[in-house]
Amino acid sequence: MADRRTFIGQCAKGAVGIAVSGLVSSRRVLGANDRVRFGLIGCGSRGKEIFQAAMRSPNAEAVAAADVYTRRLDEVKALAPAIKPYKDFRQLLDDKNVDAVLIATPQHQHALNFVPAIQAGKDVYQEKTMAFSPDHAKRMRKALDGSGRVVQIGIQMISGPGIKMVREYATPERMGVITHIHTHHYRNAPYGGWMREIPADCDASHVDWRTFQGEAAPHEFDPQRYVNWRFFWDYSGGNVFENMVHQVGYWHTVLNLKIPHAVTMTGGNYLSPKMDPPDVMDVTMHHTAEKILFTWNSMFTNNYFGEGHDLLLGTKGTIVHDETDKPRYIPQEKGARLSEASTGSTGEYAEATDAHMQNFFDCVRSRKEPNCPLEIGFRSAIACQMAVRSYRQGRTVTWDEKAEDIV
Repeated sequence: MADRRTFIGQCAKGAVGIAVSGLVSSRRVLGANDRVRFGLIGCGSRGKEIFQAAMRSPNAEAVAAADVYTRRLDEVKALAPAIKPYKDFRQLLDDKNVDAVLIATPQHQHALNFVPAIQAGKDVYQEKTMAFSPDHAKRMRKALDGSGRVVQIGIQMISGPGIKMVREYATPERMGVITHIHTHHYRNAPYGGWMREIPADCDASHVDWRTFQGEAAPHEFDPQRYVNWRFFWDYSGGNVFENMVHQVGYWHTVLNLKIPHAVTMTGGNYLSPKMDPPDVMDVTMHHTAEKILFTWNSMFTNNYFGEGHDLLLGTKGTIVHDETDKPRYIPQEKGARLSEASTGSTGEYAEATDAHMQNFFDCVRSRKEPNCPLEIGFRSAIACQMAVRSYRQGRTVTWDEKAEDIV
């Protein structure tokens, strides 16, 4: 019996070895100095931004791009004329010249692009919010498990220089007991600055509407739904998915927070009638395990606090972190000025996309874990999904850890 078990075990190990070697042999094995050949899936405004960041990275080469809209392919091809354009992203995944893909499609499509990309043996830079629903998040995690692929989630401030200083400040000696994270995202721009004009060629002959809709509720072709997809719950989580996720992911990384136990979101759409998501909102996340209350509020009608003003509040001190990525520590000493912690930032936004992209390519070569791995993407996505569910249902929602679902 022992010999039979040994034989079966050896056969099983051999089968796994063959499967793994088959995956490895289907793609290049990169050395520490090898050029990474990348493709882009989703060539809209953010897609072109991360595409150019990737082109600025040493030893990285743009070789392909895919989009459901022909105009977007023309735009990205103007940035890199030698690339191969694909109307179907699955053809890009079949391209053996592509080592890694950057995914910047609308949020409801992320899992639909990510899972096939991992299955095709590609490393992935995945724009936030990582997943549109708990089901999508679990599908993405399942695809990655055991695949050996490198995944970076696009919460770029985690690769900024400020996080090292925040970690140095966020110790029990300096902070005491932390009980509250208070964050803001203020922007004074109609519709959050997302309103896009409809190009003359945005019609059913130039857009693969069926692929764009994915698993969303079906609708007849509508150029507004395509170009201004952020205005519709079918495809977007509003500013929660656009910007709260950055601040959630950042503090989840610093403090290793779990998914919040309960989330409540309130607000309204007061000045943006063409948009489903709210333009003024307040989110409260209860991290019961850590005994921390995490709040986030945002609006599109005032920019006092700027785009990313965070306060980490402890019994011994306060950490102020804003979009300049130059954190400050203020001890809770008698006479410390409250205004130091509460005044909004007037500095420039510190863009860390280049550093985040470089970290991804470095990890593609080294096979190390990137700065923002899938686990942070998973937790931050669920927190954002809970907020949107709470707002749309008008109630507090909770996270069922066993079922891994929002209830």
